[in-house]
Amino acid sequence: MPRLLGVDIPNDKIVAISLTYVYGVGRRTALDICKEVRVNPQMRASKLTESELSRIASLLEGHYVVEGQLRRQINQNIGRLKKIGCYRGIRHGRNLPVRGQRTRTNARTRKGKRKTVAGKKSVKAMR
Repeated sequence: MPRLLGVDIPNDKIVAISLTYVYGVGRRTALDICKEVRVNPQMRASKLTESELSRIASLLEGHYVVEGQLRRQINQNIGRLKKIGCYRGIRHGRNLPVRGQRTRTNARTRKGKRKTVAGKKSVKAMR
């Protein structure tokens, strides 16, 4: 398996798809990278030569923010929002949807498993 920036990219997939295994590289960016380093995006990743791999790695390091640096940058941005106490920061802190989605229903991914709360007993049931 070829390694790029500490990430194993799969051998059996085409180069354009294999590059998306690097955090911060999507389909469009992968195609742009292939075009810039003059590598056929339809070629299998196992067929890449050492020189092609080094050209791709140097381009990723020089022109794109990827992997650990990107993760750190995202975490710093979220931390800044929390620190200044803005609405988005508060939502991040409480693990609620940040981008205006409703929470009365359909927020299960963000809120987690349901926490059942016992209902109030009616007056008739107490007699």
